[in-house]
Parts: sequence; structure tokens; C-alpha cells
Amino acid sequence: MTALLFAIVTFCWGFTWYAIKLQIGPIPVEISIFYRFALAAVVLCGFLLIARKWRPVPLRAHPWIVLLGCGLFGINFILMYSATAYIASGIVAVIFTTSTIFNALGNWAFYGNRPGIRFVFGAGFGLGGIACLFANQIYALSHNPHAITGMLLALCGTAVFSCGNMVSVKLHSMGIPNRDAVARGMIYGTVLLFIFATLRGQSPVMPTDPLYIGGLLYLAIPGSVVAFIAYLALVNRVGAGRAAYVTVLFPVVALTVSTFLEGYVWTPVGASGLTMVLLGNITIFAKLPKFFRLPGCAAAVK
Repeated sequence: MTALLFAIVTFCWGFTWYAIKLQIGPIPVEISIFYRFALAAVVLCGFLLIARKWRPVPLRAHPWIVLLGCGLFGINFILMYSATAYIASGIVAVIFTTSTIFNALGNWAFYGNRPGIRFVFGAGFGLGGIACLFANQIYALSHNPHAITGMLLALCGTAVFSCGNMVSVKLHSMGIPNRDAVARGMIYGTVLLFIFATLRGQSPVMPTDPLYIGGLLYLAIPGSVVAFIAYLALVNRVGAGRAAYVTVLFPVVALTVSTFLEGYVWTPVGASGLTMVLLGNITIFAKLPKFFRLPGCAAAVK
């Protein structure tokens, strides 16, 4: 089940970057994000009601769900989308992989779960591999005077996403099912997005472009409803630190999509980066023979 959850999240989020590109156009970004999560909330809540799986949530959990909605379905997307105005979306995807570090530190700070040596080495391989995959774009940052602004926005968005992860762990410990937390969190996040768009002077514009609508449907259902429920289930199964490694994997899927749909050209450095990402995955999750294991390593990776 853990492997299946990793695959679902990796592939669902791996295609979202291309779908997001289809959203860029005459409709303001804030409104596009609002459409995405408003539609996702309607689909998920409608499904739960029809399936008779909508369950009441105690009032004491709602402040945490508001934080979840702001962290996973509101503020982080505002910051990440805003970052793309200054730097390439591929670089934003690279920066987002630092959630492995933010999650590990958050898990340590809030829940006392110290990251193990295998996680540290595996995450290092993964982040280094992503840097190689996007080496050309990263080099181009040195010629962009607004790059620092974009990088700071993306880092802040990633930190907010990781805070949402910490909140999801808290909700799980309170006995709140993922589907109930995500459904209500999307509602709160959608309200936040609408308020933000209104303050920015933006108003809803009815989309008519078939590509835009197709991208929106993908982002709302597989990219939001399916992926976020699977991701939070993963967080609860393996911990926020290890679950965040999926953010290192899905940019590889995004690159594969770019290869066929956007003409991305592979280089020896890029191929080496892909190898490093896979090696990082093996380092974190594969069972090593006993003679390769470090003393105390088994306890550290739990």
C-alpha cells in the first residue's frame, strides 16, 4: 500500500506542472487557483455525501483544519504561483523538493522524530540529482535580477506546505480521517483564496478555452482530490519526512512529460541527475543486507 500511495502521488503531481502551464493566460492566477480548489472541494464533498461517508468533525479540530487549509490549499499555492512570475516553473519545482528537509526538521521539532542517517544521505542524493536535472535553468538564475525574490517566495511556499504536513499529523493523532480533514480544509482554503483574489481586485472570469478547462479538471480531481488524500495517507503511514521524498520524485515525471510535450533535451548531466534521484530513493527505502547496515541504523530510519 505504501508503494501504491507513492506511485499515485508521484504520477498525479508529476503531470500537474504541465496542467498548470495550460492555466497561464487571460484568467488571473489567483482566480485559477480558486477555481481549482473550489471544484476539488465540490467533487470531494459531493462524493462523501453521496457515498454517505461524510462524518461530523468535532469543533476542537476545526482550528487545526483551518491551518491545514491555509497551508496545503491556500497560502502555499499563492506563494508558489507568485514565484513563477520571477523564475521558471522548473526551478520552482526544484525548490519545492526542499520540503523533504522542512518536513524532517518539522517532525524533529514538533514530534521529536529525529531523521535517520539513511534519510539524510538519501535526501542529499535526491536533491543533488534534481539540481543536475535542472542545471541549465539554475545557471540561468545568475542572469535574472529578480531571481532572489522568486526563490524566496518558493522557499516560503514550501515551508508553508511543510507546516500543513505537520498539522495533518496532528489531526491524524486526534482521530480525524484524511478525507474529512481534506474536504473541510479545501473549503477553508477556497474561502481564503477568494478573499485574497478579491483584495487583489480580481473577479471570476468564465473559462472557455478547452485546454484550460481540461487542465483545470485534471488539477482539481487527480491533482488535488486524489493526490492530497493519498499524500496525507502516506504522511500518516511513513511520517512526514519520508513522505516528502515524493516531492523529489515527481519533478522527474514532470521532466519526462516535458520531453514528449515541450521538447526537453536530455544531457549527460541530466541523466546523471536521474540516476542520483533513483539512488536516493533506494537509499531511503530499500532494505540493505545486514553487512551493509550501520550500527543503530535500523532504529534511526523508523
